Amino acid sequence: MTTETTPVPSAPASAEPEMLTGSGAIIRTLELLGVTDVFGIPGGAVIPLYDELMTQTKIRHILVRHEQGAGHAAEGYASATGRVGVAIATSGPGATNLVTAIADAYMDSVPLLAITGQVFSTSMGTDAFQEADIIGITMPITKHSFLARRAEEIPAAIASAYHIASTGRPGPVLVDITKDAQQNLAPFIWPPKLDLPGYRPIVKAHGKQVQAAAQLLLAAKKPVLYVGGGVIRAHASAELLALAEATGAPVVTTLMARGAFPDSHPQHLGMPGMHGTVSAVLALQESDLIISFGARFDDRVTGKISEFAPSAKIVHVDVDPAEISKIRFADVPIVGDAKDVIADLIIAWTEVAQAGGSDIAEWWTYLHGLKEEFPLGFTEPTDGLLAPQYVIQRIGELTGPEAVYAAGVGQHQMWAAQFIKYERPNSWLNSGGAGTMGYSVPAAMGAKVAEPDRVVWSIDGDGCFQMTNQELATCTINKIPIKVAIINNSSLGMVRQWQSLFYDGRHSFTDLNTGHGTAMVPDFVKMADAYGALGIRVTSKDQVDDAIKLALATNDRPVVIDFIVSPGAMVWPMVPQGVSNSFVQYAKDHAPTWGDE
Repeated sequence: MTTETTPVPSAPASAEPEMLTGSGAIIRTLELLGVTDVFGIPGGAVIPLYDELMTQTKIRHILVRHEQGAGHAAEGYASATGRVGVAIATSGPGATNLVTAIADAYMDSVPLLAITGQVFSTSMGTDAFQEADIIGITMPITKHSFLARRAEEIPAAIASAYHIASTGRPGPVLVDITKDAQQNLAPFIWPPKLDLPGYRPIVKAHGKQVQAAAQLLLAAKKPVLYVGGGVIRAHASAELLALAEATGAPVVTTLMARGAFPDSHPQHLGMPGMHGTVSAVLALQESDLIISFGARFDDRVTGKISEFAPSAKIVHVDVDPAEISKIRFADVPIVGDAKDVIADLIIAWTEVAQAGGSDIAEWWTYLHGLKEEFPLGFTEPTDGLLAPQYVIQRIGELTGPEAVYAAGVGQHQMWAAQFIKYERPNSWLNSGGAGTMGYSVPAAMGAKVAEPDRVVWSIDGDGCFQMTNQELATCTINKIPIKVAIINNSSLGMVRQWQSLFYDGRHSFTDLNTGHGTAMVPDFVKMADAYGALGIRVTSKDQVDDAIKLALATNDRPVVIDFIVSPGAMVWPMVPQGVSNSFVQYAKDHAPTWGDE
């Protein structure tokens, strides 16, 4: 949701354009676009590009161990900074290994530039060795794709892709480049002409719509500001804070928006959704006005959509017009960049509120009551093992809000969203829309490359960790000292929780044998040692703080802490899938009682 007006930087003019190979043009274009770091792995169809990469020093290339790792690292890099992340892969299986990361970036609006090699243009369509139609494969999960068959086409293709990825609603763009296009010579002409018919993101909202939103807010008795990840992508956190304080309205931040509004702020009710706080879930459900910024009314937030917030009018602000009224009808639709729209709304609110605003004191009394009655907490396990919530809470408390926390997917992801306090944007990275296991370690690696002066934690599950832990080798070799906390419950925890709650405790194929009382295959401490990382195992509460402090003090290599936690721990609160948010359960067999219902 950035609003770049100058998509292509200019370069010094010269009388005669320089002759470059297509590979040289790739590198020169990336340099001129301001790219300083890329993640990738070579193969036959990108050998010319990798040969050129050796001859330059402006772009740092980080050799990953799997293309999915390159994609998630580029995502982590982008999500920690707002800059475009770049991943490179060869043709065929190299490109298809990027697909999961591309889909992940598409779901979560991450600016990603994927550059893939393709077989010789003369061989395309013949089922040549390592040929795959990667543009066709990724068409549903990219903002756009480009195929460069000739060296002359490369600068415009990459510059256009970078522009599309980083403007409007951010997202992944793929550039597929044939091997002969990389090898052949062509004049390097800069800046190239970008021919993007129909691509004109709307960033400035219609003034009448903003005025209408301000009037609804003035009249509301039970307003809620429903904040999605678009606020972070739009760099609009400061504007959001100003609006919230001007209006006094409560704020909820979705899983993708954690950190967009400070957790410590008294107007913050927490995270809504399936595993949100009771106060956030019921605030939305009971509201009479929801103003949504950069959120998409995801099913994990709304529950049963036909019963979601039945009395609320909706103001829906999004830079992507396709999201407006897609799931819930918007009484006031506003298409525009969140940063600009919120700034305009503050002005409009200030004008209308001069006549006297709505009294929402009674609403706040109700919400404060919910926060007091249903605080976020957890019960100690009865099996004597560590509470995973406690471990994650201590990581956050001992590390602080300036760190970056990248989670995998599952129970540990929800606990990390709940029990770490986020005070700033770009501090919480996770796979929200796609729910990609294996995201955490490479995303943390990419974030650490982007933000070398910040502490970066990968909070991972024993299941997720086994999908991409080979990137520990990348971290060790390239001196990227991330901290990995494995929340080891010896199972695919979230699936196990659903099996416990909805399938009579039949834990079908969810035991991983990595934790307490099992064969512990693999032994994560030995694995860490094999990868050149510091490996630590924690089995008791009195060891937790010392292990975290040792990890924070170790900055010459990656650290892996194997926290052996209880497999019986569950994520609460919870709204069961397919029911109204009114049925939120605070803990097992403990639903809120409210009103006459």
